[in-house]
Amino acid sequence: MTTISRAAKFAERTSRLRASTIREMLKVTQQPDIISFGGGLPAPELFPTREIADCTREVMDEYGAAALQYCVTEGIPELRNWVADRLRKRFGQPLDRSDILIVNGSQQGLDLIAKIFIDPGDHIVLEHPSYLGAIQAFDAYQARYLSVQTDEDGIVPESLEHVLDHADPFPKFLYLIPNFQNPTGRTLAHERRQAIVRICERFELPIVEDDPYGELRFEGSDLPPLASYESEGIIIYLGTGSKIIAPGLRVAWVATKDAEVREKIALAKQGADLQSGSLAQYIFLRYASKAEAFEAHVARIKSTYHHRRDVMAEALAALGIPGLRHNMPQGGMFLWATLDGIDTTELLKISALQKVVFVPGVSFYPERDVHNGMRLNFSNAGDDSIRTGIARLGEAIRSFSHQH
Repeated sequence: MTTISRAAKFAERTSRLRASTIREMLKVTQQPDIISFGGGLPAPELFPTREIADCTREVMDEYGAAALQYCVTEGIPELRNWVADRLRKRFGQPLDRSDILIVNGSQQGLDLIAKIFIDPGDHIVLEHPSYLGAIQAFDAYQARYLSVQTDEDGIVPESLEHVLDHADPFPKFLYLIPNFQNPTGRTLAHERRQAIVRICERFELPIVEDDPYGELRFEGSDLPPLASYESEGIIIYLGTGSKIIAPGLRVAWVATKDAEVREKIALAKQGADLQSGSLAQYIFLRYASKAEAFEAHVARIKSTYHHRRDVMAEALAALGIPGLRHNMPQGGMFLWATLDGIDTTELLKISALQKVVFVPGVSFYPERDVHNGMRLNFSNAGDDSIRTGIARLGEAIRSFSHQH
């Protein structure tokens, strides 16, 4: 009798898919005695739960079945109007709802952009390091990567120019997070923003500007998005409500003045999910439209994260460990720390035994070639947990040093 193999014949691109270090780590953090600086999670105690419940009732009372029905792929018009108005105020540039598409979290936006641009083997230009979730999205379409040098002020324009001058094949787009970058918390300097726009314009390289943390500035002045500069080039801007209301609503947006790009993204979204959930869009809009309460809510988030960043920085400084360095981001959710001569993937094994976890920096480098960094999330832990967790991390570092 012939045995027929029923093994799944997966597409070749699935060989590039890697488990998210962060998602795998979340399994560990379910243990109640673990202190996690690993996830990129907003503080759940700041979610406007009562207000969202009230808004849900108001939406159902006003819209009824319409809030549960299909809507257009691009998103409900009223929400797109709200996004366009908010971005107009930040960009200082005319936008209207036809420039906006609502997506199911910024991660879907990244996937759709990858789907319409990337063929197997195409190059994408990234910061060094870059956001792990973006690398995962691009990996699914078999991208290759060109890394651009960065420093404390973000991408070095001369490095970008050098990379583009020598790129073969020429890349499909530049992906960057200019504000409080994930993982490093760095912000692209004001004087570099227009320079990067002009370089990409000259080389006819599209820019994908991912801005999930831009509204979480708690020090200094807001800087203009790259999308705010007049340019002949294509600039695609990604924003999200996950960090300013709640990630569970999965309301995010893609904004671009390029009609052809918008049309391609809309077509790709139709094939993915037809539309983002109508009810979530209506609830998000209802809450965000209560301007005074909404702005007070965002201010509370920023104040809380500012305080928690300070607590974490003070605790790290108090460790007094030679070779341990960290930055002081002016907003966002992450501190970036480095340790001279220490592989933080190996350190994580010891720190997990000390009941504290973080994300090793190697996960954010597409070539996985830098091993001494770690991303520390300060938004999702109270003062006592931050101080205790950093003390445990210090013990883990000392233990690692003794063993090596």
